[in-house]
Amino acid sequence: MDFQAIGKILLIIGIVVAIIGGLLLLLGSSPIFKHFGSLPGDIRIERPGFTCVFPIVSMILLSIVLTVILNIIVRLINRP
Repeated sequence: MDFQAIGKILLIIGIVVAIIGGLLLLLGSSPIFKHFGSLPGDIRIERPGFTCVFPIVSMILLSIVLTVILNIIVRLINRP
């Protein structure tokens, strides 16, 4: 693999990361996603000067949603 191909791949990866970052910035201020990470079932440990969050239920919900979306996209792409 030559340097031009590697450069193109890195450029595409960078653009994708920038788009995902922009979407996260926009969705972070959305009232729908404001409670993400504080759903019932998410573990939050708070001590003076220390906070630890385990968003178990939020990650399971995110995994299910992304799985459904990616399955729909793959089925649309592989349609004969």
